Amino acid sequence: MKGKNLQLIVEGLSTFYGEAQALNDVFLSVANHQVAALLGSNGAGKTTMLKTVTGFLRPRAGRITFEGQDITHLAPHRIIRAGIASVPEGRQLFGKMSVADNLLLGAYSLTKRKRKAFARPRLEMIFKLFPVLGGRMTQRSETLSGGEQQMLALGRALMGNPKLLALDEPSLGLAPLLVSQMMRLLRQACAEFGLSVLLVEQNARAALKIADTIYVLERGIVVLNGTVEQVESDPRIQKAYLGG
Repeated sequence: MKGKNLQLIVEGLSTFYGEAQALNDVFLSVANHQVAALLGSNGAGKTTMLKTVTGFLRPRAGRITFEGQDITHLAPHRIIRAGIASVPEGRQLFGKMSVADNLLLGAYSLTKRKRKAFARPRLEMIFKLFPVLGGRMTQRSETLSGGEQQMLALGRALMGNPKLLALDEPSLGLAPLLVSQMMRLLRQACAEFGLSVLLVEQNARAALKIADTIYVLERGIVVLNGTVEQVESDPRIQKAYLGG
C-alpha cells in the first residue's frame, strides 16, 4: 500500500450500518492521475466505500489517507477542501436551477478570491470537454437529457478544482452508446485536469475500458484486485460480469 505515487490509501476499512457490517477490512489505493474502478453486484458495498471515503459515513475501523493527510474522520466539507469531489449516483443536480448556476455551485468550496480568479478559465475548460453545456447555460438542468445531466454533474465537480473524483455509477440509466462516450470523456478529463478517479461501476465492461486498476467487492470484502489485464482474464470475472 505504500508508494510515492499513491494519492489515496485505504487501509483495513470496516464500516457498519448499525450492527450490520457493510465493509470488512478493505484495503485499496488510487495512484496519481490514474483510474481505480470498484466493481461488484448490488449490495456489495461499493457505494458504502465512496460514502466512507468522502466522509458521509464514519468507519468503525481502518484509516484513509489522502496525499499524506489522514482524512478518516474529517467532515465531508473538509474532505472536499482537501481535494476530493464526489459525483453521487443519480447526479443530484438542482433541477429548477440553470446549468450555469449548477456549475457555479461546484466552486463553493473555494475561497471568494480563488472563485473569482478561477471560475472563468475553469468554465472554458469544462465547455471544451462538454461543448453541449456551453450552449445550455440558461436552461434548467431538469430539462437536460440523461447524458447531459451526467456531463453537468461531472462539470460541477470539476469546478471545485479537485485532485480526485469519486464517482458512483456514472453510466446508470444511459444508453450503451452514451456509456462509451461518457467513459471516454471521463478518461479525457482525468488527463486534461490532472485528476485521479475512484470509480464505482456496475457496468464492468465500461469500467474495464478506462481503468488502470480494478478492485472487486463481494459482501464488503475485496476478493480480487489487480491490473485490468489480470482481472479481465480471471474466470470468476468472466462468469460473473462479462458473460463468459
